[in-house]
Amino acid sequence: MAGQPFTSQTLYPKPSRFSALRQFASLGTLVNLVLVGAWLYLFQPIFPYLKIIATRHDFRTNQIVLVGVVALLIIRTLDSGQRPDLSIFPQLVTLPLVLIMSSIVGFLLSERLLDVHTISATFFGIGTYGLFGLWLLPHRWKAGLPAALLLIAVLPFGAHMQTFIGYPVRLYTARVVETLLSAANIGTVGVDTILVFENGVSHIDSPCSGVKSLWTGGIFLLAATWIEQRRIDWRWVGIAVLFAIALLTGNLARVLILTVAGPVYGFTTFANVVHVPLGVLTFVLACLIALLALRWVPQQLGAVFRITPARPWWLGVGLIGAILLAALLHTPRDVQAINRASVAFVPPAALSITPLPLTAVEYDMLARDGADAVERWQFQWGDISGSMILIASDSWRAHHRPERCFEVYGLQISDSGTALVETNFPIRLVDLTTPDTTETLRAVYWFQSPTQVTDDYATRIWADLAPEREDWMLTSILFDDATTVTEDDYNALYLALQESIATYLQQQS
Repeated sequence: MAGQPFTSQTLYPKPSRFSALRQFASLGTLVNLVLVGAWLYLFQPIFPYLKIIATRHDFRTNQIVLVGVVALLIIRTLDSGQRPDLSIFPQLVTLPLVLIMSSIVGFLLSERLLDVHTISATFFGIGTYGLFGLWLLPHRWKAGLPAALLLIAVLPFGAHMQTFIGYPVRLYTARVVETLLSAANIGTVGVDTILVFENGVSHIDSPCSGVKSLWTGGIFLLAATWIEQRRIDWRWVGIAVLFAIALLTGNLARVLILTVAGPVYGFTTFANVVHVPLGVLTFVLACLIALLALRWVPQQLGAVFRITPARPWWLGVGLIGAILLAALLHTPRDVQAINRASVAFVPPAALSITPLPLTAVEYDMLARDGADAVERWQFQWGDISGSMILIASDSWRAHHRPERCFEVYGLQISDSGTALVETNFPIRLVDLTTPDTTETLRAVYWFQSPTQVTDDYATRIWADLAPEREDWMLTSILFDDATTVTEDDYNALYLALQESIATYLQQQS
């Protein structure tokens, strides 16, 4: 009517109490329920992965963030009074449909070529946000973009960032620190010394230190954007870039201070004490700067679109058909048969071994990740005993962080750090405890190729970017309790294994 105020109810009138049951039983409701069911059916291969993130203790940070985001979503939804009306047909809107179809294609390609669960889950999140756009008011849907990105960001991107870009960033940071110290004539500290020292004194997996702070900071920026109701535009992107630079600069300052305190002046205890406060301080300062800059971005537009989108009956049916077709086309990455025979690896003469065959499930998992050959043994080396697994592959996917395996078997990590057996032979020492006792166990692992040895998983991954891949061996050892064994005895075992593995890898190349 003329002169009557225009509200969201003009487009989507609220159903009366008496008509609610009739609308629930409408054809539109049936189409929408089938559409949502088909969507969940297409993406059901990633649900076990999402369950792991929601339940396993090593994703505790992700779980805490998820609970906070969901609680905020519920509060905001109740306050706004806006909910998707699933009794009406989907609306014909371009951007949500583009997101839905792009996510379907991206998901199929990711499953077929990459098989990286986090990427597949990201496509699920983006597509689901697009799906909501079929029923929400367009301006409400656009205003929900920060919330959607925040939910997607709960996925363990921090761990992946630490793995994939952590090494080059740490290497670049170490080189900058070396240059600054050299220019200021403050000692002579090499890049390798800085990397090993930082890895030993700092918890690089801490959310507020190193590359992982980018993930934590991204969550903060998205949450602040949503709470402040700011618009995501080119100014917001500029603030995000400056925020990332501030976080990396803060990490550079942290590493510089730790290096001056430790390798230069020998105050290692002081470095151990201040590395966490330094990480927190630089992170908080960067977040404060980002929050102040965010106030410069305009708030979300609150205008209601006066053009009612079309709701053709065939749109929902067509989407159901496209999603079911995609489900039929879904094919996981090919699984290559693993070589169950001996890896032709000749163990050191003094090493007494007893085979520990892998289960069919373990073989299938390693084969899916591209392992060429696997051996697992119970061993005895003088007074040293334990178990070890050797995984040979030219693909980083077949190798993993052994800490995760220890946790799967119920062991808790109390400490993890780098040690040098000799020059150019770093190993990762891991101290483990059992949940029911105070017993402490020792574990060791390293990655070895014909040209290098490293304990850094990121270094192993980046090695696969070389034009010609090398064969690598992951050696992971879990020792039995041996309080009378000296470090020299352990080092003799490591050196003997390294030599035998080097011989094996040279034969394979």
